[in-house]
Amino acid sequence: MKKRLSKTLALSALIGSFLLFGVGCGKKTVIPPDSDQGATGSEMSGGKDINYPLAEGGYSEDNLPVEGTLDDSNTFGQAGYDSEMMLPADQQSDEYKRMHGRSSANLSPIYFDFDQAGVRPGMTEILIQNAEYLKTIPGAMVVIEGNSDDRGTNEYNLALGERRAINSQQYLINLGIAADRMRTLSYGEERPLFFNQDEDAYSMNRRVDFIVK
Repeated sequence: MKKRLSKTLALSALIGSFLLFGVGCGKKTVIPPDSDQGATGSEMSGGKDINYPLAEGGYSEDNLPVEGTLDDSNTFGQAGYDSEMMLPADQQSDEYKRMHGRSSANLSPIYFDFDQAGVRPGMTEILIQNAEYLKTIPGAMVVIEGNSDDRGTNEYNLALGERRAINSQQYLINLGIAADRMRTLSYGEERPLFFNQDEDAYSMNRRVDFIVK
């Protein structure tokens, strides 16, 4: 009788241990890690970095040098230029582009110093010649297109191109061209005429063109 009782107690103890162990090894609730854990740099800031300069010669907002980068929205980069979107001036020789930019016939572009919107003294004679020609076609409208090189953020360069165009327009107004014949347009860095990542190309892209419509 005692042996049977001992076996019963031992069996009960074994079952109790099994049940206790089973409960202790049940599935755990998995808590996903914080989405920021392990993220560094631009990942944590949503790809933005506000601590870098925004002017020509700075860095892009995603903390990468702008030079050599392309995105799907910019079809004018050297590697992604769509020939169907090329303007007549883009298909000319480099010598022609240096002389005329994208300006209309009988008009010449003017060029700007790095990160500057003021008309350079050396460009004033070109503006005088442009004004003289525009006076011979009084019924024509003129679009003044501002451009920049591709260093700095797109937003900054659009604003810089606009300031360049406005200053050029004001100079022509002072030379006797009616304001209502002109409008300004900025492409910023979006339509480079030269694609090399060097100062020569940059200087040619810091430009205002004059387009007769």
